[in-house]
Amino acid sequence: MSQNVSRSNGKDEGISGAVESAPFVLVPPGDLPLAGRHLLSNRGIPLNLDWVRQVRVNTSAVERRAQSHVARRTVKKDWQAAWLLRAITCMDLTTLSGDDTDDRVRRLCAKARQPIEPEIEKELGIEELQIRVAAVCVYHRFVETSVRALHGSGIKVAAVSTGFPAGLSAIEERVAEIRRSIDAGADEIDIVITRANVFGGKWQALYDEVAEFKRACGPVHMKAILGAGDLVTLRNIARASFVAMMAGADFIKTSTGKETTNATLPVGFVMTRAIREYALETGMAVGFKPAGGIRTAKQSTEWLALMKEELGLPWMKADLFRFGASGLLNDIERQLEHHATGRYSADYRHPVA
Repeated sequence: MSQNVSRSNGKDEGISGAVESAPFVLVPPGDLPLAGRHLLSNRGIPLNLDWVRQVRVNTSAVERRAQSHVARRTVKKDWQAAWLLRAITCMDLTTLSGDDTDDRVRRLCAKARQPIEPEIEKELGIEELQIRVAAVCVYHRFVETSVRALHGSGIKVAAVSTGFPAGLSAIEERVAEIRRSIDAGADEIDIVITRANVFGGKWQALYDEVAEFKRACGPVHMKAILGAGDLVTLRNIARASFVAMMAGADFIKTSTGKETTNATLPVGFVMTRAIREYALETGMAVGFKPAGGIRTAKQSTEWLALMKEELGLPWMKADLFRFGASGLLNDIERQLEHHATGRYSADYRHPVA
């Protein structure tokens, strides 16, 4: 995978809410490899083992790239506020705790509908933008609760599935779980792969597994969680990314959020480069979702800058980019209040659920 890096001027084109899914993506003109291309939604391709086996990753170069990215990517003042609002519109607001309750999920859905306090919206002059998160992500048990709470809002309901987080239950049970969540009203399904297939180089087995999950999802968007923190090497992550995309995943997602190490910038660079190479080879666009460990507003702008530089503006919108986050919204709201009033508020003033 090439380590050449495109540079941007650090500016965004403004804020908009989540865009409705389209049959293709038009990447606007620019200096990125995908610029000016019409990309179809991913339909998958036959497994190309030669492609998978030829994947190489220069780990030291990726780590240097990540370090330089953090050092130089800054947005300030009004641009910072605009990027933070964009981050909210790309957020999968998540609760995946063992002590989740229907009441907690309903509170989370209320926050998803109104992620920024009305007083802050008024100070910023953004009431007409109607900022909302992209989705709420919950266990299957709470799908129906979320569907009822979000009715009429346009916010998606995403369900983690297929034996989340380990993904070690029988394949029949995992497929049945997908179907139950869809029947309950889920708009999106986040599946987990069997990591042992990656460790053993069982690429056909991994491909068949993800393809079967995609068939069970039908038209419902499917995000394939790689469990990057468990995969040990960046090369394993790159190979798993390609196989999941070939099998028809609509998104590839870094982590369950339960691993010791979750979404990191080196992993993000490897996975987005894989998305870019796949798009160049197949003409199909795959989305990206970093999840786990993204807790600060500054981190959200670093990830948005990564998406703009590596893939382009379409990957800065909810159709092709999501944050998996729970505590992130709290810090973003604090930063927006500071931008509007010049004062930082206490964390407890911005509860998520």
